Amino acid sequence: MFARTDRLLLRPGWVEDAPQLHAAIADEAVAYKLARLPWPYSLADAAAYLGRERGQGEADCLILLRTPGAPTLIGGVGIARRDGAPELGYWIAPHYWNQGYATEAATAVVAMARDSLKLDRLTSGHFEDNPASGRVLAKLGFAVTGVEPRHCLARGTNVPCVTLAKDLRERVAA
Repeated sequence: MFARTDRLLLRPGWVEDAPQLHAAIADEAVAYKLARLPWPYSLADAAAYLGRERGQGEADCLILLRTPGAPTLIGGVGIARRDGAPELGYWIAPHYWNQGYATEAATAVVAMARDSLKLDRLTSGHFEDNPASGRVLAKLGFAVTGVEPRHCLARGTNVPCVTLAKDLRERVAA
């Protein structure tokens, strides 16, 4: 799936994007905020991720900053199945934090989930020690459903994770 926002281009990743993906995500500060990212993260990990098969009903996009020159890869956003439920996930490279890119990209993917994938509900989550992600999800209209331990591959342990959900049948401005 593709989307364009005021500042961003969202598109599927291709194996040719592996060097840019590796450069953007291979940061311990990012890895410790994500559940499924191995640490250290190698170029081979990036290529394997980009070459994998995607499941039906999943949306997986790289976040590219639109610039006068070539777009710059600054993150990723998508919907994957977790325990059978569609779950929104995203990350932004540290240099681009606190500039609204996660909210802008996730807003576009929530619209894809509702309008293109015809999903009724999305779940998401963020580690308790990542309140910035919680603020993004609140702006998108997600409501807290609880706290549960979730394994963080990079940390090698379970971490308290705030779980959230959003009913997509209601149109709420983000």
